[in-house]
Amino acid sequence: MATTDLTTTDFQQTLEENDILLVDFWADWCGPCKQFAPVYSEVSEKHPDVTFGKVDTEAERELAAAANITSIPTLMAFREKVLVFSQPGALNAEQLTEVITAVKDLDMDEVHKQIAEDQAQGETPQS
Repeated sequence: MATTDLTTTDFQQTLEENDILLVDFWADWCGPCKQFAPVYSEVSEKHPDVTFGKVDTEAERELAAAANITSIPTLMAFREKVLVFSQPGALNAEQLTEVITAVKDLDMDEVHKQIAEDQAQGETPQS
């Protein structure tokens, strides 16, 4: 599956409509972002069951700020609308594939249970 450009307008809808959403926060002036882009695109072709989004942090400053992006590239992974992975820095294809496999293998019943427990104790969920 090809990557999809995400904006403030369609980010939430994309998140809600997809079980697994990976998001690459990037900018055109960023060297590591340009190195990561073909890796991200190549790996996206091997995982048609995962939605791969890209957010241009220059064009979508409000969205980047809402996601607390302080370094690019930053990769975020959401599963069932829950942020389950967030890490700055470019990954190689093997590392990106490992992240995808780990996200797919998560026991989401356990994740949701932990979030509920954390909220009951007044804590914020950890990513």
